[in-house]
Amino acid sequence: MADHDLTGFDRDHFTHDGVTRRILRRGTGPAVVVLAEVPGITPKVLEFAERVAAIGCTAVLPVLFGTPGRDADPHHVGWLKSTLYTVSTARKVCVSREFTLLATGKSSAVVTWLRALAAQEHERCGGPGVGAVGMCLTGGFALAMAVDDRLIAPVLSQPSLPLALTRSRAGGIDISPEDLATVRGRCEREGLSVMGLRFQGDRLVPSDRFAFLRRELGDAFTAVELPDSAANPQSALTPHSVLTEHLVDEPGQPTREALDDVLDLFRTRLLGESHDADETVPSTQTGE
Repeated sequence: MADHDLTGFDRDHFTHDGVTRRILRRGTGPAVVVLAEVPGITPKVLEFAERVAAIGCTAVLPVLFGTPGRDADPHHVGWLKSTLYTVSTARKVCVSREFTLLATGKSSAVVTWLRALAAQEHERCGGPGVGAVGMCLTGGFALAMAVDDRLIAPVLSQPSLPLALTRSRAGGIDISPEDLATVRGRCEREGLSVMGLRFQGDRLVPSDRFAFLRRELGDAFTAVELPDSAANPQSALTPHSVLTEHLVDEPGQPTREALDDVLDLFRTRLLGESHDADETVPSTQTGE
């Protein structure tokens, strides 16, 4: 896969509290904020955004780091270029004060900017609310964004912060106690549901993290936990990116079913589409 030239995506900027970032958009209908994983908005992330647009939503991709459209797959660009690009992007993230990588019980500063973006996109796109998908480093951002009641469909794909260097960090997620209490209250009062996705053997997303979310959110948290064997074997990386790099895009494949669950969540919450009783709530997948 070559670099994506961003054809089909509108380009814009959004400014909040003195911070301006580039924005990519595709589609019409209620907004879904798509937050890329390191090293950035790769062609695979753009493919996911295209699927969001195809169901009748507007995919909104803020450029938080990296070069939009740049392919980082070592199979395509070679291990050296892939590693240098990924390490360079990760280094910039590590020194940025907007991202909280290690601290427990704290929401990253960039979440305030993302909440403002979601509010603008809701006003711009209409609909009952906004969806958000965070991936890896940005996974927990979708949860912290749900403090705002306009965010009605949060998805946490392989949420990797705080880095699981200790047991306490492994058993938490990057959100402050105050923000978590607000989200929990929305789950109890409004029926907000939160979806999380991970591969069972992923050390960046330990099982304790999902156990924590189950304790805190109860039945409002839907965990999609896939066996490592479900990951795309052609990927050069260990199983991690459920919706992008490790997706096996074939009917009946567990990762494809997980992707369909995410899209069904957006259809139900944002588009008001009704499904059969057994499809209304995304399925919880567990591998043996």
